[in-house]
Amino acid sequence: MAPTEIESPPAVAEELRAAADRVAAAEAAIADHGEDSVEAAADAYRNATRLLDNYEDSATGTGDFGAYLQFQTEILTLVDSLPDDTFAADAFQRVSDRLDKRRLNEADFEFAREQIETAGEAVELLEEREAAIDAYRTARGDAEKRLSELREEADRLRDLQRLADVDLEVSTEPLRERVDEYNTAVRTAFEQFRDTRPARELFELLGDAADRPLVGVDRPPRDLVEYIDTKPVGAEPLAELVEYADYSPSKLEHYVDDPGALRTSVAVHQTYLDRLDAEAFCVGWPPAEAATLRTRLDELAPFVRRLESVFADDDSGGDAVDDSDDLDDADDTTPNIEAARRRLARFTRRDEYERLREVAVAEHELDDDEYDRVASGAVDDDLAAVTDAISKIDAALDETAID
Repeated sequence: MAPTEIESPPAVAEELRAAADRVAAAEAAIADHGEDSVEAAADAYRNATRLLDNYEDSATGTGDFGAYLQFQTEILTLVDSLPDDTFAADAFQRVSDRLDKRRLNEADFEFAREQIETAGEAVELLEEREAAIDAYRTARGDAEKRLSELREEADRLRDLQRLADVDLEVSTEPLRERVDEYNTAVRTAFEQFRDTRPARELFELLGDAADRPLVGVDRPPRDLVEYIDTKPVGAEPLAELVEYADYSPSKLEHYVDDPGALRTSVAVHQTYLDRLDAEAFCVGWPPAEAATLRTRLDELAPFVRRLESVFADDDSGGDAVDDSDDLDDADDTTPNIEAARRRLARFTRRDEYERLREVAVAEHELDDDEYDRVASGAVDDDLAAVTDAISKIDAALDETAID
């Protein structure tokens, strides 16, 4: 684990403050002239520029007299409509004075363009404010995103701090053994169930399990379930149906009444069927906290018992598993999965469970370099830097809030 890279002060906080200052400067520049004055000058500049562009060819010299009258009327009306305190009003008045004559030439238009450029500054002021606000919003979004990342990093570092007190010399074998025993039993039963029980029975189990959020089973595709529930071939094991889907149409005719329906309903879900396994019924490593795992094992119980029923079809009865907490001192055996499930559930009630689980979590999350960094206290320094950065970004967000 490399040291946490934290700028001091955080770059996003500085960028946000700079962006807020830019907005303030843009607002102040407009306020110096008055909002209404600048807005009016900007509108007048745009309209005057449009008129000059549209009429320069037709209203000059001995051109179209009608165009000349139309242009002169519009430009003079525009200038007369401006309040006296409008930004660059004197420039517009000079334009009006110059154009108020019987004939116009190119020099008149050139003069008009030069004069209204003063009002073009009003457009620039408004455009700068708009650009500043856009930059501010971007900077604020970047700061909020970085703040979220740093909070997640702080949570991760606190978790690492907690692992510093874990004794990695302690063997997790007692916990690992119980988890592996349960998982192995579930996987074995699931494979046998898939290979020997009717497909519709397996999908009924999966559908019921999908209604229980702590189990975590993906709900089977609706059309596949409907096909298996309504067609005679649904009485065949799922393993055989998947094999049928690979048969040629002529060969498939010997096994099912409607080869096309099977290929359409089964083959199209090949990816789902290939991924279909027992993992949703298993316990992950490292396992969850004691109360969480115990609750999940309770929720799994009716489903793994249904899986376990497959052993009743097996003359061997499945591999029996010791149901006692002590593997070396037991006088009772019960069917495979349920015994392993109960042993694991009982183990979660021991103080030893959380101690071994913490070791398992540490081993899972830390490599040697990471553990050395935790043990040396470097993670404490990382957390202090992250916490300081969070504080600075929080302060910048509060201080630069704009209504």
